[in-house]
Amino acid sequence: MKHPRDILLGSQAASLSLPVCDHYSGVEVRMRKSLQLQAEMTEEFGTCVFDVTLDCEDGAPVGGEAEHAALVTELALAAAPQARVAVRVHPVGHPSFESDVAWVAGRAGSRLTHMMVPKVETVGDLEIAAQALNHAGAGHLPLHVLLESPAAVHRAFDIAAHPRVQSISFGLMDFVSAHAGAIPSNGMGVHGQFTHPLVVRAKLEIASACHAHGKVPSHCVVTEFSDAQAIQSAAKKASREYGYTRMWSIHPSQIRPILEALAPSASEIDQAAQLIVAAQAAQWAPVSHAGQLHDRASYRFFWHVLERAHQTGRPLPSSVQTFFQGLP
Repeated sequence: MKHPRDILLGSQAASLSLPVCDHYSGVEVRMRKSLQLQAEMTEEFGTCVFDVTLDCEDGAPVGGEAEHAALVTELALAAAPQARVAVRVHPVGHPSFESDVAWVAGRAGSRLTHMMVPKVETVGDLEIAAQALNHAGAGHLPLHVLLESPAAVHRAFDIAAHPRVQSISFGLMDFVSAHAGAIPSNGMGVHGQFTHPLVVRAKLEIASACHAHGKVPSHCVVTEFSDAQAIQSAAKKASREYGYTRMWSIHPSQIRPILEALAPSASEIDQAAQLIVAAQAAQWAPVSHAGQLHDRASYRFFWHVLERAHQTGRPLPSSVQTFFQGLP
Protein backbone atom coordinates (compact mmCIF):
# COMPACT_ATOMS: atom_id res chain seq x y z
CA MET A 1 0.00 0.00 0.00
CA LYS A 2 1.34 3.44 -0.92
CA HIS A 3 2.37 5.79 1.85
CA PRO A 4 0.06 8.78 2.58
CA ARG A 5 2.98 11.13 1.94
CA ASP A 6 3.35 9.82 -1.61
CA ILE A 7 -0.38 9.79 -2.31
CA LEU A 8 -1.06 13.29 -1.00
CA LEU A 9 2.17 15.19 -1.71
CA GLY A 10 3.73 13.37 -4.64
CA SER A 11 6.97 14.93 -5.86
CA GLN A 12 6.82 17.69 -3.22
CA ALA A 13 7.17 15.22 -0.36
CA ALA A 14 10.96 15.35 -0.05
CA SER A 15 11.40 19.11 -0.37
CA LEU A 16 8.75 19.90 2.24
CA SER A 17 10.15 17.55 4.87
CA LEU A 18 12.51 19.80 6.83
CA PRO A 19 12.93 20.40 10.56
CA VAL A 20 11.09 23.54 11.63
CA CYS A 21 14.20 25.11 13.19
CA ASP A 22 17.48 26.03 11.50
CA HIS A 23 20.18 26.81 14.07
CA TYR A 24 23.17 28.92 13.01
CA SER A 25 26.59 29.03 14.65
CA GLY A 26 30.02 30.04 13.41
CA VAL A 27 32.38 30.12 16.39
CA GLU A 28 34.17 26.83 16.97
CA VAL A 29 33.05 26.21 20.54
CA ARG A 30 29.44 27.07 19.63
CA MET A 31 29.47 24.90 16.53
CA ARG A 32 30.65 21.94 18.57
CA LYS A 33 28.05 22.60 21.27
CA SER A 34 25.31 22.94 18.63
CA LEU A 35 26.11 19.53 17.18
CA GLN A 36 26.16 17.99 20.64
CA LEU A 37 22.82 19.61 21.50
CA GLN A 38 21.34 18.33 18.25
CA ALA A 39 22.38 14.77 19.14
CA GLU A 40 20.92 15.11 22.65
CA MET A 41 17.60 16.49 21.43
CA THR A 42 17.37 13.87 18.68
CA GLU A 43 17.58 11.21 21.37
CA GLU A 44 15.04 13.08 23.50
CA PHE A 45 12.43 13.56 20.78
CA GLY A 46 13.09 10.49 18.67
CA THR A 47 13.71 12.58 15.55
CA CYS A 48 16.05 15.38 14.51
CA VAL A 49 14.10 18.52 15.43
CA PHE A 50 16.54 21.16 14.15
CA ASP A 51 19.24 21.59 11.55
CA VAL A 52 22.70 22.86 12.44
CA THR A 53 24.09 25.28 9.86
CA LEU A 54 27.82 25.86 10.24
CA ASP A 55 28.54 29.42 9.20
CA CYS A 56 31.42 30.33 6.90
CA GLU A 57 30.07 33.81 6.16
CA ASP A 58 29.76 35.56 9.53
CA GLY A 59 31.77 32.93 11.39
CA ALA A 60 35.04 33.28 9.48
CA PRO A 61 37.48 35.99 10.60
CA VAL A 62 38.69 38.30 7.85
CA GLY A 63 41.81 36.74 6.39
CA GLY A 64 41.04 33.39 7.98
CA GLU A 65 38.34 32.19 5.56
CA ALA A 66 40.28 29.15 4.34
CA GLU A 67 41.11 27.97 7.84
CA HIS A 68 37.48 28.40 8.90
CA ALA A 69 36.25 26.42 5.90
CA ALA A 70 38.64 23.64 6.87
CA LEU A 71 37.25 23.68 10.43
CA VAL A 72 33.66 23.52 9.19
CA THR A 73 34.59 20.58 6.97
CA GLU A 74 36.21 18.77 9.89
CA LEU A 75 33.13 19.28 12.07
CA ALA A 76 30.74 18.12 9.35
CA LEU A 77 32.75 14.96 8.73
CA ALA A 78 32.95 14.21 12.46
CA ALA A 79 29.21 14.68 13.09
CA ALA A 80 27.08 11.71 14.09
CA PRO A 81 25.67 9.64 11.19
CA GLN A 82 22.10 10.80 11.91
CA ALA A 83 23.09 14.47 12.23
CA ARG A 84 21.58 17.09 9.94
CA VAL A 85 24.41 19.49 9.12
CA ALA A 86 24.47 22.28 6.55
CA VAL A 87 26.92 25.05 5.67
CA ARG A 88 26.44 28.72 4.89
CA VAL A 89 29.09 29.82 2.43
CA HIS A 90 30.11 33.33 1.43
CA PRO A 91 27.91 35.09 -1.15
CA VAL A 92 28.34 34.52 -4.86
CA GLY A 93 30.93 37.06 -6.00
CA HIS A 94 32.83 37.08 -2.70
CA PRO A 95 36.50 36.10 -3.12
CA SER A 96 35.96 33.11 -0.81
CA PHE A 97 32.78 31.76 -2.39
CA GLU A 98 34.37 29.30 -4.80
CA SER A 99 36.95 28.08 -2.30
CA ASP A 100 34.23 27.62 0.37
CA VAL A 101 32.19 25.43 -1.95
CA ALA A 102 35.16 23.53 -3.34
CA TRP A 103 36.61 22.78 0.09
CA VAL A 104 33.53 22.13 2.23
CA ALA A 105 31.17 20.59 -0.32
CA GLY A 106 34.01 18.86 -2.13
CA ARG A 107 35.18 17.05 1.00
CA ALA A 108 32.08 16.84 3.19
CA GLY A 109 29.27 16.98 0.63
CA SER A 110 28.11 13.48 1.51
CA ARG A 111 27.50 14.57 5.12
CA LEU A 112 25.69 17.84 4.32
CA THR A 113 21.92 18.23 3.97
CA HIS A 114 22.11 21.45 1.94
CA MET A 115 24.12 24.59 1.25
CA MET A 116 22.89 28.04 2.27
CA VAL A 117 23.81 30.87 -0.10
CA PRO A 118 23.39 34.39 1.33
CA LYS A 119 22.66 37.62 -0.52
CA VAL A 120 21.14 35.95 -3.57
CA GLU A 121 19.90 38.62 -5.96
CA THR A 122 19.02 36.82 -9.19
CA VAL A 123 18.41 33.42 -10.74
CA GLY A 124 21.87 33.86 -12.26
CA ASP A 125 23.36 33.72 -8.76
CA LEU A 126 21.60 30.38 -8.27
CA GLU A 127 23.06 29.03 -11.48
CA ILE A 128 26.56 29.98 -10.35
CA ALA A 129 26.00 28.30 -6.98
CA ALA A 130 24.56 25.16 -8.57
CA GLN A 131 27.47 24.91 -11.00
CA ALA A 132 29.96 25.34 -8.15
CA LEU A 133 28.33 22.46 -6.28
CA ASN A 134 28.36 20.33 -9.40
CA HIS A 135 32.06 21.01 -9.95
CA ALA A 136 32.74 20.08 -6.32
CA GLY A 137 31.04 16.70 -6.84
CA ALA A 138 28.07 17.70 -4.69
CA GLY A 139 25.42 18.01 -7.37
CA HIS A 140 22.93 16.24 -5.10
CA LEU A 141 22.84 19.06 -2.55
CA PRO A 142 19.82 21.38 -2.59
CA LEU A 143 20.23 25.12 -2.20
CA HIS A 144 18.80 27.22 0.59
CA VAL A 145 18.93 30.90 -0.25
CA LEU A 146 18.80 34.11 1.74
CA LEU A 147 17.02 37.12 0.23
CA GLU A 148 18.26 40.34 1.78
CA SER A 149 17.39 43.24 -0.52
CA PRO A 150 14.25 44.80 -2.06
CA ALA A 151 15.38 43.72 -5.54
CA ALA A 152 15.89 40.13 -4.39
CA VAL A 153 12.42 40.06 -2.82
CA HIS A 154 11.02 41.38 -6.11
CA ARG A 155 12.44 38.27 -7.81
CA ALA A 156 11.28 35.85 -5.10
CA PHE A 157 8.91 33.91 -7.36
CA ASP A 158 11.57 33.35 -10.04
CA ILE A 159 14.09 32.30 -7.39
CA ALA A 160 11.62 29.91 -5.73
CA ALA A 161 10.93 28.30 -9.11
CA HIS A 162 14.56 27.17 -9.51
CA PRO A 163 14.70 23.35 -9.25
CA ARG A 164 17.72 23.31 -6.92
CA VAL A 165 16.10 25.64 -4.36
CA GLN A 166 14.58 23.86 -1.38
CA SER A 167 14.03 26.78 1.00
CA ILE A 168 14.12 30.58 1.04
CA SER A 169 14.99 32.63 4.12
CA PHE A 170 14.35 36.32 4.73
CA GLY A 171 17.36 38.44 5.72
CA LEU A 172 15.69 41.02 7.95
CA MET A 173 18.71 43.02 9.10
CA ASP A 174 20.21 43.56 5.64
CA PHE A 175 16.78 44.20 4.15
CA VAL A 176 16.13 47.05 6.58
CA SER A 177 19.66 48.42 6.11
CA ALA A 178 19.21 48.38 2.33
CA HIS A 179 16.53 51.06 2.68
CA ALA A 180 19.10 53.68 3.75
CA GLY A 181 17.20 54.79 6.82
CA ALA A 182 13.74 54.81 5.22
CA ILE A 183 12.76 51.99 7.59
CA PRO A 184 13.46 52.93 11.22
CA SER A 185 15.70 50.77 13.39
CA ASN A 186 12.72 49.27 15.23
CA GLY A 187 11.92 47.51 11.96
CA MET A 188 14.67 45.07 12.94
CA GLY A 189 13.13 44.38 16.35
CA VAL A 190 10.66 41.73 17.39
CA HIS A 191 7.70 44.14 17.19
CA GLY A 192 8.65 46.36 14.25
CA GLN A 193 9.34 43.47 11.90
CA PHE A 194 5.68 42.48 12.15
CA THR A 195 4.24 45.98 11.79
CA HIS A 196 6.28 47.99 9.29
CA PRO A 197 4.50 47.70 5.93
CA LEU A 198 7.63 47.22 3.81
CA VAL A 199 8.97 44.46 6.06
CA VAL A 200 5.57 42.77 6.26
CA ARG A 201 5.22 42.95 2.47
CA ALA A 202 8.64 41.33 1.97
CA LYS A 203 7.85 38.50 4.37
CA LEU A 204 4.55 37.75 2.69
CA GLU A 205 6.10 37.90 -0.78
CA ILE A 206 8.70 35.28 0.16
CA ALA A 207 6.18 33.02 1.87
CA SER A 208 3.82 33.22 -1.09
CA ALA A 209 6.61 32.51 -3.58
CA CYS A 210 7.68 29.44 -1.63
CA HIS A 211 4.20 28.00 -1.35
CA ALA A 212 3.56 28.66 -5.04
CA HIS A 213 6.50 26.43 -5.96
CA GLY A 214 6.43 23.84 -3.17
CA LYS A 215 9.43 25.25 -1.29
CA VAL A 216 9.93 25.91 2.43
CA PRO A 217 9.74 29.53 3.68
CA SER A 218 12.13 30.09 6.59
CA HIS A 219 11.52 33.04 8.91
CA CYS A 220 14.23 35.45 9.97
CA VAL A 221 16.05 35.82 13.25
CA VAL A 222 14.80 37.41 16.45
CA THR A 223 17.77 39.27 17.91
CA GLU A 224 16.23 39.46 21.41
CA PHE A 225 17.67 36.00 22.09
CA SER A 226 17.38 36.21 25.89
CA ASP A 227 13.60 36.81 25.74
CA ALA A 228 11.98 33.38 25.37
CA GLN A 229 8.49 34.87 25.26
CA ALA A 230 9.49 37.21 22.42
CA ILE A 231 10.93 34.40 20.30
CA GLN A 232 7.93 32.14 20.89
CA SER A 233 5.48 34.93 20.10
CA ALA A 234 7.36 35.83 16.91
CA ALA A 235 7.56 32.19 15.82
CA LYS A 236 3.85 31.65 16.40
CA LYS A 237 2.96 34.82 14.50
CA ALA A 238 5.28 33.90 11.62
CA SER A 239 3.71 30.45 11.43
CA ARG A 240 0.04 31.18 12.02
CA GLU A 241 -0.29 34.53 10.24
CA TYR A 242 2.56 34.74 7.72
CA GLY A 243 2.75 31.16 6.44
CA TYR A 244 6.30 30.31 7.53
CA THR A 245 7.01 26.66 8.32
CA ARG A 246 10.62 27.04 9.45
CA MET A 247 12.58 29.60 11.47
CA TRP A 248 16.16 30.58 12.23
CA SER A 249 17.73 30.23 15.67
CA ILE A 250 20.91 32.15 16.57
CA HIS A 251 21.13 31.02 20.20
CA PRO A 252 20.46 27.60 21.76
CA SER A 253 17.85 29.15 24.06
CA GLN A 254 15.69 29.92 21.01
CA ILE A 255 15.37 26.34 19.76
CA ARG A 256 12.75 25.01 22.17
CA PRO A 257 10.49 28.11 21.96
CA ILE A 258 10.55 27.79 18.15
CA LEU A 259 9.65 24.11 18.36
CA GLU A 260 6.83 24.86 20.79
CA ALA A 261 5.42 27.67 18.67
CA LEU A 262 5.51 25.81 15.35
CA ALA A 263 4.13 22.54 16.74
CA PRO A 264 0.43 21.71 16.34
CA SER A 265 -1.66 21.34 19.47
CA ALA A 266 -2.68 17.96 20.88
CA SER A 267 -6.25 18.46 19.67
CA GLU A 268 -5.06 19.35 16.16
CA ILE A 269 -2.92 16.21 16.09
CA ASP A 270 -5.80 14.00 17.24
CA GLN A 271 -8.15 15.47 14.64
CA ALA A 272 -5.58 15.01 11.88
CA ALA A 273 -4.95 11.40 12.86
CA GLN A 274 -8.66 10.58 12.79
CA LEU A 275 -9.08 12.10 9.33
CA ILE A 276 -6.05 10.38 7.81
CA VAL A 277 -7.09 6.98 9.17
CA ALA A 278 -10.63 7.49 7.87
CA ALA A 279 -9.31 8.62 4.48
CA GLN A 280 -7.04 5.60 4.16
CA ALA A 281 -9.92 3.27 5.04
CA ALA A 282 -11.94 4.93 2.25
CA GLN A 283 -8.99 4.55 -0.15
CA TRP A 284 -8.70 8.35 -0.20
CA ALA A 285 -12.22 8.90 -1.51
CA PRO A 286 -14.32 11.66 0.17
CA VAL A 287 -15.57 10.91 3.69
CA SER A 288 -17.99 12.46 6.14
CA HIS A 289 -16.39 13.10 9.53
CA ALA A 290 -17.96 14.91 12.49
CA GLY A 291 -20.61 16.36 10.22
CA GLN A 292 -18.17 17.71 7.62
CA LEU A 293 -17.23 16.50 4.15
CA HIS A 294 -13.51 15.92 3.53
CA ASP A 295 -11.58 15.02 0.38
CA ARG A 296 -7.99 15.07 -0.91
CA ALA A 297 -7.63 18.81 -0.32
CA SER A 298 -8.33 18.55 3.41
CA TYR A 299 -6.43 15.25 3.63
CA ARG A 300 -3.31 17.09 2.47
CA PHE A 301 -3.87 19.73 5.13
CA PHE A 302 -4.23 17.17 7.92
CA TRP A 303 -1.25 15.17 6.69
CA HIS A 304 0.85 18.32 6.98
CA VAL A 305 -0.36 18.65 10.58
CA LEU A 306 0.90 15.14 11.33
CA GLU A 307 4.22 15.79 9.61
CA ARG A 308 4.65 18.98 11.62
CA ALA A 309 3.92 17.05 14.80
CA HIS A 310 6.58 14.50 13.85
CA GLN A 311 9.10 17.22 12.94
CA THR A 312 8.63 18.90 16.32
CA GLY A 313 8.83 15.68 18.33
CA ARG A 314 5.21 15.69 19.46
CA PRO A 315 3.58 12.39 20.51
CA LEU A 316 1.53 10.81 17.73
CA PRO A 317 -1.56 8.62 18.20
CA SER A 318 -0.80 4.92 17.79
CA SER A 319 -3.12 4.78 14.77
CA VAL A 320 -0.65 6.81 12.66
CA GLN A 321 2.73 5.99 14.20
CA THR A 322 3.53 3.38 11.56
CA PHE A 323 3.39 6.09 8.88
CA PHE A 324 6.46 7.73 10.43
CA GLN A 325 8.64 4.72 11.09
CA GLY A 326 11.84 5.13 9.14
CA LEU A 327 11.03 8.69 8.08
CA PRO A 328 13.55 11.47 8.85
